[in-house]
Amino acid sequence: MKLLQTIALLMLCCFFSSSCQKDLLEQTPETNISDADYWKTANDLKLYANNFYNTMLPNYNGWGSIGIYGLDANGSDNMIATSYNSALNGERVVPGTDGGYGAYGDWAALRNVNYFLANYNKVNESFDVIKAYVGEALFFRAYFYFDKLKSFGDLPWINVPLNTSSEEVYNERLPRNIVVDSLMNDLDKAIAYLPTKGSAEASRINKEIAMLFQARIALFEGTWEKYHAGTPFGVSGSDGSKFLEKAASVSSALLDNSGGYGLASFSTDDDYWRLFNQVTYSSNNEVMLWRAYNLSLNLGHRWHRYTPSGGGRGVTKDLVDAYLCIDGKPIGSSDLYQGDATLHDVVANRDPRLKQTIYVPDGSHIITDNRPGGQPVVIFEYPTFDVANENKSLTGYQVYKGHNPDYNQQQDLGTTGQIIFRFAEAVLIYAEAKAELRQFTQADADRSINLLRRRVGMVDLSVANIERDPNWEFDDISPLLNEIRRERRVELACEGYRSDDLFRWAAIDEKISGWKPKGAKRAQWEVAGVPENIATAVRSFPVDADGYIEYYQQVGALNAGYQFKLDRDYLSPIPLDQISLNPKIKQNPGW
Repeated sequence: MKLLQTIALLMLCCFFSSSCQKDLLEQTPETNISDADYWKTANDLKLYANNFYNTMLPNYNGWGSIGIYGLDANGSDNMIATSYNSALNGERVVPGTDGGYGAYGDWAALRNVNYFLANYNKVNESFDVIKAYVGEALFFRAYFYFDKLKSFGDLPWINVPLNTSSEEVYNERLPRNIVVDSLMNDLDKAIAYLPTKGSAEASRINKEIAMLFQARIALFEGTWEKYHAGTPFGVSGSDGSKFLEKAASVSSALLDNSGGYGLASFSTDDDYWRLFNQVTYSSNNEVMLWRAYNLSLNLGHRWHRYTPSGGGRGVTKDLVDAYLCIDGKPIGSSDLYQGDATLHDVVANRDPRLKQTIYVPDGSHIITDNRPGGQPVVIFEYPTFDVANENKSLTGYQVYKGHNPDYNQQQDLGTTGQIIFRFAEAVLIYAEAKAELRQFTQADADRSINLLRRRVGMVDLSVANIERDPNWEFDDISPLLNEIRRERRVELACEGYRSDDLFRWAAIDEKISGWKPKGAKRAQWEVAGVPENIATAVRSFPVDADGYIEYYQQVGALNAGYQFKLDRDYLSPIPLDQISLNPKIKQNPGW
C-alpha cells in the first residue's frame, strides 16, 4: 500500500507565521540529517517538525495561480474558471489507482508525523522543554486527517508509523465521527502543549491557531452530521450537536482569550481590500498564520501576473447578489438597490466589501502603480475580455481581492504573503455554531457578526428584526441562519471556504444542481465609447435570455446545468487498488 513510505527528512522551512523574524527568515535550511543523529536534543525535534510546515501547509505558487483568491473557482457558486468543474457535473469515475486515497500527497506525510510521535520521548529533555513540538506534531496529524476526511468520510485511523508487517495496514475504515473524536483528542492535547502567541517561538504553530483549527473541524463535522442525517453520508444516531457544542465552546474561549489576535481595525474605505495584499503580516493581529516569500531564497509566486486581469476566473452573479445594501436589506427588498446594468450600479449603496472584492471603473481600482521612471498609475476601466484564457475575466466581475498593484510584485516573482488562518473565521464559527444550537442572542451577534459589519460601515444585524429576503439561499433553515451564512460567504469570499460549506450543509441540491453560472450584463460593454477591442471580444461571450454573460452556455455537458449526483458525489471514490489490497475497505456510497 502507498501508506508504506520511507520517511523524508528534508528540513526546509520556508513557512513563517505572523511573528516571523528576519534572522530566521534568512537562515540556511538544514538538509540530509541522518536518523541516527536524531532524538537527542530539543533542537532535533524542532528541525524534524520544521518539515511539517513546508510539506503539509498549502503553497499556491505555480503558474496560473492567484493564490487563495482563486480557490472558490474549484467547485463552488462563488467563482468559475475557464474549464468547468467536472466533479460538480457528476463526471468522476472510480479510479483504478490513487485517486487521492492511497498517495494523497501522500500518506508518507502521516507516517512522518507518527514517526515523530513514536520517537520524541527518546530525547533527554524534560517534557516542558519539548512539549511545544509534540503539540505541533499533533496539530499536523489533525491537519492531515481533516483534509482526507472531507474527501472520503470514513477513514482508517493510524497513529503509529507503519511498515510492511504492521497489522494496522489492513485496518478497516472507522466511522467519520470516531475519526473526528480522535482529531478532537489530538487537538485538545496540542492546545494544552502549545504556547500562546505571546510566548510562542517565532514562525511556529501556537495555542490560539490550534484552537481555531479545532473549532473549524468541529463546525464542519457538526453541520455535516446534522444536514446529512438520514442519508448514506450521515452518521447513524447522531445529529452533530456534540461537535457543534465543541465548536461553540472552543471558538468562544478563543474570542475571550485571543492571545493578542483580533479583527484588524479599518480606518479607510479600502482597508478590507488592503488586508489581503500585504507582503508581511508580522504586525497584523488578524492574520494568525501565513506563508512568507523571500526572493533572496528564490521563494516567490506568480499571482500578480494574473490578478491585474481576470486570472482565467470570474466572480459569479450569484455571489454578487448576496451582498446586502448599506441599509442592511437584501437587494430584493431595499429601495437603495440600483440594479445591475453596469458595474457602477452593482456596487452602488452596497456592502463596501463588494467593491473591494471586484474591480469597478471608479478611478480608484488600481491595476499597477509604482511603475519605473515615474510612469502614470494604471487604473481599471474595463474587464479583460480580450486576452488569453489564463488571464481573461470570464464573467465581467473580475476579482480584485488579493490583488497587489505594485509593479514590482507583477514581474517575475511576487512576495505577497499567503494567508492560512485569520481571526475573522473564529468569529464566524462562533456565530454559526451558536445559531445551529439555537442559542444565538443579540449579545452573540454583537460579539461576532456585528464586529465584522461595523468595521466596514454596515448596519448591525438585529436578531429580532431580520429583514425578509425574497431570495434567501436556503428555504429550509431559519432567517437567522440564512443571514449568518450570508455573512460568512461575504466576509470569506474568494478565499476557498465556499465549496466545503456547500458540502457540509448538504446544499448542492439547492445551489448547484441544475445551476448555470452567470456573470454581469454584457450590454454595458457594447455601447458607444467602449474601445473596439473590448466590445468585439465581449460579443464572443454568450449571454442568457436576460443578457447576463453565461460563459459555459456552449458547453454541451452543462446544457441542463450541473448534474451533481446527490446520492454519490458528496464523497470521493476509493481507488480500486486500495480495495483489492485491503478487502476491509469498502467503497463509498453510490460508487
